[in-house]
Amino acid sequence: MTRFMIVLLFFSAAIPGPAWARLKMDDLASLWPRASADDKIDFTNRMGKAMSSLSPDLNREYFMRCLEETANIGDTKQLTMSDMVRTCISLQGGSGGDE
Repeated sequence: MTRFMIVLLFFSAAIPGPAWARLKMDDLASLWPRASADDKIDFTNRMGKAMSSLSPDLNREYFMRCLEETANIGDTKQLTMSDMVRTCISLQGGSGGDE
């Protein structure tokens, strides 16, 4: 019985929970389409807070829209979330804020 409890505790600790489910900048972009809505909202909130000092237009709504569009266009196998965020920033900068 003790052995069973040790094994059970080990495996329950190894199962990723919400804290480990967060999208990170070095994650592959191919994770974005499969991520939960909560993970996407968390990631875009963090990006909006971090990048809004560059431009007020770089808010969470912009990142959500841009990341959704970017992840669903083309092949993202080799891209990271960081690559997609940089793409979104450069696209916003090139638009002249006319969106």
